[in-house]
Amino acid sequence: MNDQTKHPIKGEHTVHRCAWLKLSNPLYVKYHDEEWSVPKHDDQQLFELLILEGFQAGLSWECILNKREHFRQAYRHFDPHVVASFNDRDRLRLISDPGIVRNRLKVDASIVNSRIFLDIQKEFGSFDAYIWGFTDGKSIREPYHIRTKSELSDRISKDLKRRGMKFVGSTTIYSYLQAIGVLLAHGEECDWCR
Repeated sequence: MNDQTKHPIKGEHTVHRCAWLKLSNPLYVKYHDEEWSVPKHDDQQLFELLILEGFQAGLSWECILNKREHFRQAYRHFDPHVVASFNDRDRLRLISDPGIVRNRLKVDASIVNSRIFLDIQKEFGSFDAYIWGFTDGKSIREPYHIRTKSELSDRISKDLKRRGMKFVGSTTIYSYLQAIGVLLAHGEECDWCR
């Protein structure tokens, strides 16, 4: 696979992307082209996407992407140690911040989930070791259009809920696995699939 096929550049040849992508939003196109379904192993990136996927529940990913930079500011660049130390004043700050999704339950869950994230890091050495341990460190090829949850996302969701996390249902976790590259989800129509 040459570099041009792996990362097509508009203008050099016709670019084919996943059919779900809204091409009119440059943030969405950039996310698809550079980040979505690329294997991630950095705990801070894994944490950011886990929190954002929780906020996305019931909304569109495009809505979350459009607010992502503001989320990064509000959540102190998604440092799990900082978020885990958020207090009632931080909680009220987040709930009243129009630049993010102001859902009290999701804000509360993000703080609780950050503490559990840190517990998982302690137990497994890293969140990366935990999440990739479900597939023995391997990505699974599963195009986006096949389903919205799986036996794998069911198992991970169940384990995270058992540990006390919220907004980590199977559909949310399936989307998360696509985002972090555990599931290689680009469709056959997409140049990034090849």
